[in-house]
Amino acid sequence: MKLDRLIGILSVLLQRETVTAPYLADKFEVSRRTINRDIETLCGAGVPICTKQGAHGGISILENYKIDRTLLSANEMQDILAGLRGLDSVHGTNQYEQLMEKLSAGSSDFMTGNQSVLIDLSSWYKDSLSPKIEIIRSAIDLHSMITFLYCSPHGEQKRTAEPYYLIFRWSSWYVWGFCEIRQDFRLFKLNRMTELQLTERIFSPRIAPLPDLRNEQIFPGGISVKILFEASCKWRLVEEFGADSFEVQEDGKLLFCTDFTNKDNLFSWLMTFGNHAELLEPKVLRSEIKKVLGELLQKYEEER
Repeated sequence: MKLDRLIGILSVLLQRETVTAPYLADKFEVSRRTINRDIETLCGAGVPICTKQGAHGGISILENYKIDRTLLSANEMQDILAGLRGLDSVHGTNQYEQLMEKLSAGSSDFMTGNQSVLIDLSSWYKDSLSPKIEIIRSAIDLHSMITFLYCSPHGEQKRTAEPYYLIFRWSSWYVWGFCEIRQDFRLFKLNRMTELQLTERIFSPRIAPLPDLRNEQIFPGGISVKILFEASCKWRLVEEFGADSFEVQEDGKLLFCTDFTNKDNLFSWLMTFGNHAELLEPKVLRSEIKKVLGELLQKYEEER
């Protein structure tokens, strides 16, 4: 679009002392004649652009021309750019890179070299997440219903929802929407969604409460456990639960106490530690996991 190109040209001119028409034509993938018309348009809008012929000539903006950015400090602008880079890491496009260039126009202090915070929100599922995010963003903007198959511990079910917010939390992406089946707001994890589609059904936006994202609301407790870990597991406990999540015993082992949502999550998590963890309490689950391990051992002892 011409407007986007004009803004892009202005941002380049604000960052560089002098550029040439061929450089701008190549950057914006248009003809040199189009660039000349764009420069005339900017001049007509009051931007003080001057051109010089010759070996050292080019296109530039008068030095006294500035964009007023007094509402944003350097740190605030850097935080904005860091966030935009994070979004770009998910989308895999240069859409946000172009916006960063516009925001940082006129001051190299805001460019990559001076950024102290870099955010990468991409994951192993980037290829499948990016299209989902684009569909949901469009649905939110257009107030269109979305349909999808949702996989949960209770099985797979077709859902239709009104999307209101895209959320990045707990290293995963979610959509907060009003579920037609449940007739209530629900949080859906994008990785569990398949066959996501934007429908032609338009909904009238309702007052959408912000989701309660506290861990205790999403992952309620219910099973209080005590687990004894080998000292070699310290890094895992620190990374996943924090440095104050365990007590060091006299023999160097780590006594870990917390609440789990359900026993299936607890068992699968414990399995990742192999023989370096021992469930002490509750006693009933200790007996159950002993039974599970016995069945697992029997399965591997069978000849194939």
